Amino acid sequence: MRTHPSALTRPLRSVLYVPGDKPRALEKARTLNADAVILDLEDAVAPEHKAAARGNVRAALLAGGWPGPVFVRVNGPGSAWAADDCEMARQSGAAGLVLPKVEDARTVTALACGLPVWAMIETPAGVLNAPAIAAVPDVAGLLVGANDLARALRTRPHPQRLPLLHALSAVVLAARAHGKLPLDAVYNDVRDPEGFAAECEQGRSLGFAGKTVIHPDQIGPAHAAYGVTPQQAEEARAVLAAWGDARAAGKSVATFRGALIEQMHADEAAEVLQLWEVTGERSAH
Repeated sequence: MRTHPSALTRPLRSVLYVPGDKPRALEKARTLNADAVILDLEDAVAPEHKAAARGNVRAALLAGGWPGPVFVRVNGPGSAWAADDCEMARQSGAAGLVLPKVEDARTVTALACGLPVWAMIETPAGVLNAPAIAAVPDVAGLLVGANDLARALRTRPHPQRLPLLHALSAVVLAARAHGKLPLDAVYNDVRDPEGFAAECEQGRSLGFAGKTVIHPDQIGPAHAAYGVTPQQAEEARAVLAAWGDARAAGKSVATFRGALIEQMHADEAAEVLQLWEVTGERSAH
């Protein structure tokens, strides 16, 4: 198994979509504390604005000054804009491509533009072929596109996403099996912070690494759900201390607050502390 380097270099608790045809939104996105940004040339941009949006995104990328990685969601292969989008992203220093409606591994390998690919799984075929897609070396992660997926499956809206749970878990399973990052879908109602927070907690419980977001107000709650609190960091340190004492005594298990712990618990605690060290104060707020 080969793990793409970009899948492991930093946490992606929040990944903000920004329309490429909105210069003010592009400029504001620089000032926000999202872990990463997706400059969108696809669904958020009408056909008559595609060329102008590509120019805006190119200028934004070349200007630099972004606090985290910047990805470009290109138009899908076979569209009139795909080739120009991909070449612009490559030449302008994008950290990766977000490729919409990926349904098989061939779609990714045919792209071959030299950038990490974040494959959007938003069709039934994409879910069924997610393991093969995640196995492609150039794929850094899988993103769920729940709106298109729900439409294709003919599901009804559900506050706990019950009709989509199988598909969501399938994406997580495929990504994790190949050492890639699974990112959860956007939450459409920006006026419903409670619903958004609940969906973030659900996504974290399902195994997602972070949440794609569409509004600045969603960044903080995503960080809270996918980050580490000071209390969690302190507990992780205590677990590692107990484990270290046990190993020093030649034991293969230890007791921590009445529960048995072993190597996997120590590994999990180490991951928690690593996330805490990278995100620091932002995870506590």
